[in-house]
Amino acid sequence: MNKNKKTVMGIDLGTQSIKVIIYQPETHEILTTQSQPLDLISKQDGSMEQQSDWWIDGLKQCLRDIDPELRQTITAIGISGQQHGFVPIDKKGTVLAPVKLWCDTSTAVECEEIMDDVGGEQKCVEIAGNSIAVGYTASKIRWLKKNNSEAYARMSTILLPHDYLNFYLTGNRVMECGDASGTGILNVRNRQWSKRIAAAIDNKRDLMPCLPTLVGPDDIAGTIVKTIANDLGLPTDIIVSAGGGDNMMAAIGTGNVKCGQLTASLGTSGTLFAYHNQPAIDPEGDLAAFCSSTGGWLPLLCTMNCTVATERMRNLLEVGLEKMEKLASFIPPGADGVITVPFFNGERTPALPNAKASIFGLDMHNTTNAHLIRSAMEAAIFNLKAGLAAFERCGMTFSEVTLTGGGSKSSLWRQICADILNLPVRVLDIEENAAFGAALQALWAHKKHTGKHSPLNIICEEHLREDKSKRCSPDAQAVARYAIIYQEYQSFVNLIGQHYK
Repeated sequence: MNKNKKTVMGIDLGTQSIKVIIYQPETHEILTTQSQPLDLISKQDGSMEQQSDWWIDGLKQCLRDIDPELRQTITAIGISGQQHGFVPIDKKGTVLAPVKLWCDTSTAVECEEIMDDVGGEQKCVEIAGNSIAVGYTASKIRWLKKNNSEAYARMSTILLPHDYLNFYLTGNRVMECGDASGTGILNVRNRQWSKRIAAAIDNKRDLMPCLPTLVGPDDIAGTIVKTIANDLGLPTDIIVSAGGGDNMMAAIGTGNVKCGQLTASLGTSGTLFAYHNQPAIDPEGDLAAFCSSTGGWLPLLCTMNCTVATERMRNLLEVGLEKMEKLASFIPPGADGVITVPFFNGERTPALPNAKASIFGLDMHNTTNAHLIRSAMEAAIFNLKAGLAAFERCGMTFSEVTLTGGGSKSSLWRQICADILNLPVRVLDIEENAAFGAALQALWAHKKHTGKHSPLNIICEEHLREDKSKRCSPDAQAVARYAIIYQEYQSFVNLIGQHYK
């Protein structure tokens, strides 16, 4: 560690924790990683919320745990944040309500109302490139109007979670197009706010003044406020990059910045995304037609249930992480007929916000902890597999997939992913890809800000390395077995879809 060399800081504001890394570009070292857990407010109606001050408190604690001398080497900060959250603030910057998160399914009615107002789901896609999916910010705004009219009346600006941290650090109310795509209000084709969608949210109030100024991916959100810098023990000249949604930052952190690359993120939610140089709008609507945080587009499939499926099962069976993998590794592909449909949070893809999780195929021989855990692990990847067909519909094909997120640490899950997706799997040597992507974006923005601009793909090539010990290839027998099981899995999804319409 050389504390005399300049560093950049990446922050990842996730659902379960906030993480901070300090990266030294010159030596290619992550000098420290700190994290703090975050609570979650869960309600029976599908509400999933957090308090914004929990994020600030977590960030402050992370920084307090970092050597003061190291903090003084930071030149730029980049922030990755959970997408779709709704942070309404007033003119003074006060947050007016608990933050409804990406996994909140309580606004399904508002989604339908907005789309009905513009003439249906397909018309919504024609206008802005996306339908209003469950979890998107647009429906949360309409929900606030209905359920907290006082806060809605005081609302001056609509921010997303990463934007709020940018605002806290700089005092500026801005947003970049990658994360803005997930509001449902951005026209992803021209990267401008859609007046028609905003009017569908509220046909009596003009919401356009509440939507932040959009900034470019290599622009800065601003320079840190002096009083905030002093409070956090940071230099007063730090620049804060545009930042972006966690998937957009994970794309940078896995080098997914040019055509032909595919990333799968195995976190609480599961995502499959790929860079494209033009808008990629899936005619069947399985892919979210997002912009990237790199100037291109990032078509993405998102499921609301990935590692949450194994977490629920581990808690039920009282099994730790290490034992989970050991137990499941003794069970063959297909878990001897046990098939889990893991809709613990409802589901966004397919659009079944009210669905419940179910387990099928239990008998006297396969009703064991090991079978239930193996089936839950497989279910998370089955849920992502539908995305491959959607990418193909948009003319995109891939020769391998890069894994990121907590699930990528599991050797068994990596092999399951290779076998179900029928693609070689690679993992990079840096695990916190969203936080690292944010750090690389900060480096990119700092170079531009100081007149030393460098293309992002060159920066990624220079700073990303594969951990070849974690590479795995599809097993032909398992691939064939999973192809059959996937069809069974889809039949159960269809059954659940009919029940929970």
